Amino acid sequence: MEINIATQRILLLKDQVTPEIAKERAWQKKVTAFDAFSKVTSLLSKPKDEDFTLVYSEHRYEPFWHVVANARYEYIRSANYQVETSGKEVKTVTVHDVKYEVQNDHIHIPVQEHCFQEEHEDLIVDGITAKPSAELQKYLSMAPFEVTGLLKDEVEEGAIFVPPQARVSAIMRDALAKMIKGIHADTILAEEVEVARVDLYYRPVYAFKYAWASKQKEAILEVDGLTGEIRTGSRVFKEYMGKILDQNFLFDVGADAVGMFVPGGSIAVKVAKKYMDTRKEK
Repeated sequence: MEINIATQRILLLKDQVTPEIAKERAWQKKVTAFDAFSKVTSLLSKPKDEDFTLVYSEHRYEPFWHVVANARYEYIRSANYQVETSGKEVKTVTVHDVKYEVQNDHIHIPVQEHCFQEEHEDLIVDGITAKPSAELQKYLSMAPFEVTGLLKDEVEEGAIFVPPQARVSAIMRDALAKMIKGIHADTILAEEVEVARVDLYYRPVYAFKYAWASKQKEAILEVDGLTGEIRTGSRVFKEYMGKILDQNFLFDVGADAVGMFVPGGSIAVKVAKKYMDTRKEK
């Protein structure tokens, strides 16, 4: 079997929303970050701006994977076709000088089937949760550009790149499991599997943590750096990751991605990714 894997790419989506606009939009919506608690409180007394304080903010880039796989199979296999006769009175049927005995009002004709089969799999997977996400598809057309140097050189100082928790080898393994079929064939004429895309995207997100001092509550709002959409957040980067991205080990596309399906398969790739943990011991 021939398996071709595309060159792995890192694609960066740059901000369409400025830090100032993101900060202002989040501030205007800060009360919503406190969700149900704020709704109950606002019935009693509407909170004022001075009740809130911005205690932390960050500009981070979140990862997602786009993997596209295609397969093509061409083969010949033997089969028996069951053909119904025209009536119960028919006892034998001759086809091209070959006589077939009728059984249960049918004849069984041995044939050769010439088969052509194509498969396609298009996966977009959140790099943090490792779950497929159709919502992320909207970012594919937002003019990303390929990073050939260092990611940190393409953004402002202090921006955070979140290391992907989803292994691309596992994503490819899922895609290839659907591509590589157990074919029943006498003769295989062509058997090709292509991973046409192995792309890692980074998209910008602004996060703002607010404190509601009188209620002793904290909450987070996130602003999409591309669309400007606002949503509540649960944790900021330093709370749920705390790891620095090591760009040299982002891709772990290796023989392990296909070995369980293609015995002896070999692909020239990089070794598994690694991270540098910078969280301080308390």
